[in-house]
Amino acid sequence: MADRHYVTGKQVKDMLLGAYHSFEKNYQLINDLNVFPVPDGDTGSNMMHTMASVAKEISLLSDDATAGEVGTAAARSAIMGARGNSGVILSQLLRGIGKGLAGKDTLSNTEIGKAFQFGILYAYRSVSKPVEGTILSVARGMAKGAYKAVRSSMDLALILQEAIDIGKVELADTPNKLAALREAGVVDAGGQGLIVFFEGCLAGLRGVDCQKLEVQAKPDLSKAANVEPLDLEYPYCTEFIVKGADVDKKTVSEALQGLGNSMIVAVVDDIVKVHIHTKHPGDALNKAQEWGTLHDVKVENMEDQHQNRLFSPEEHAAQPKVRQGVGVVTVAAGDGIAKVMHELGAAAIISGGQSMNPPVEAFFNAVEEGDCEHYIILPNNKNIILAAEQLRKLLGASRVAYVPTNNLAQGLAALLRYDGSRNFEENLALMTRAAKEAEGASVTQAVRDSVVDGLKVDKGDYLGLLNERLLCKGSSIEDVLDKLLAKGDYELISLYYGSQLSKEEAEKLAERLRQQDPDREVELFYGGQPLYPLLLAME
Repeated sequence: MADRHYVTGKQVKDMLLGAYHSFEKNYQLINDLNVFPVPDGDTGSNMMHTMASVAKEISLLSDDATAGEVGTAAARSAIMGARGNSGVILSQLLRGIGKGLAGKDTLSNTEIGKAFQFGILYAYRSVSKPVEGTILSVARGMAKGAYKAVRSSMDLALILQEAIDIGKVELADTPNKLAALREAGVVDAGGQGLIVFFEGCLAGLRGVDCQKLEVQAKPDLSKAANVEPLDLEYPYCTEFIVKGADVDKKTVSEALQGLGNSMIVAVVDDIVKVHIHTKHPGDALNKAQEWGTLHDVKVENMEDQHQNRLFSPEEHAAQPKVRQGVGVVTVAAGDGIAKVMHELGAAAIISGGQSMNPPVEAFFNAVEEGDCEHYIILPNNKNIILAAEQLRKLLGASRVAYVPTNNLAQGLAALLRYDGSRNFEENLALMTRAAKEAEGASVTQAVRDSVVDGLKVDKGDYLGLLNERLLCKGSSIEDVLDKLLAKGDYELISLYYGSQLSKEEAEKLAERLRQQDPDREVELFYGGQPLYPLLLAME
């Protein structure tokens, strides 16, 4: 016989607030399940802050709001507030639930059970290449459990409990499906987060532990970064493109070396792109004319730029608008990196990176407030790519695309190929190709004991990552650098030093690399990124 108990909008609201409170209490537990020892974008924190956006939005609704109104508000706020891959997957869960609740004042237990099942399926489908042993395995198991419970016309609390029980069985099995989990002796963090979500919903439905809502924003670690003093010895930021050139990168670099600092050179086919800080822009431009025709020349006084170092989402509206056509929105982990990207032509820069994944809303605002017809997103972190994909779905592939850049090196390589005179499709193709060819590395410290690919890591060890893969560990930055660079024959190494290193310490590291190989060109830039003393781009 059909269940005669109905669920109101107030109860749906209580369930979702319960889920947020559940993440508040358990997000660190989820973070601690991360098998990778680097200070990466934390799964629990991302899920909690995604739910915080939902909680803040639905708390504004009256208790008389319909189930459909609560579901719609939850879905919209989750998508805009999603942080990191786990947050985007969670937002898709809520999108599916919202779709199941749409247009309904109240729902039978069977109807809302189906909505939760629908949500789990949306979450599963949000990832193009599902991997067994992750949150998706747990979601699939829970969907099956919810389906059986719904078919039995159970009470909603029993439907949720059945899904949770089966989800826990699936979660316990994740180490058997994923070697990294098995080596570390933990279950999947995202899968645990899914359990936390449903347990919170169940507690909210039952009226257990429903405290007064207090939404707390995550601190922006980039604001604590040291700011590099303004160096006005070379006051003019100069950049230009040379077309029809028959010259290699070494020749360009040597010709301009004595004219300034902070030089970045890219040579692709017959095109040369240069960025340099100099006292005499005309000298650099005159030299460039020897190689071909000049295009997109830009000279700016850096004293005027000094207040333009790092753009938060709230500051985008105050920044000068980029020229019409195709613009680039890129993510930067530090104010120095943001400055370089701005000088290379990025239309908007969003603060973010490891452990501070920006929400989809930040990208949305950057695009909506910009004045370009098309935008290309550079996430520059594997945990931000799903947010870029979510934006593409929101605004349409004809308006927004993204290059799946996983690190700084890929982001800079893509940005160097950006050409405002080219159309959307040409820029996207060239930038994607450049990103795929770039090699990036990073140095950080382990935040927990772990075992990754058979390598035992102790908390506090220095770690070397090559293209996001943990390659080596050591007792010092120098030790790790030596091991990283032994893996390839690199002619040019660009070092971006973070807030943990002083300029003097960074210069010693750069000089040490130069002395090891006199033929190796080593460039040093202030990055200002937290958590990672060094980020490297190698050619």
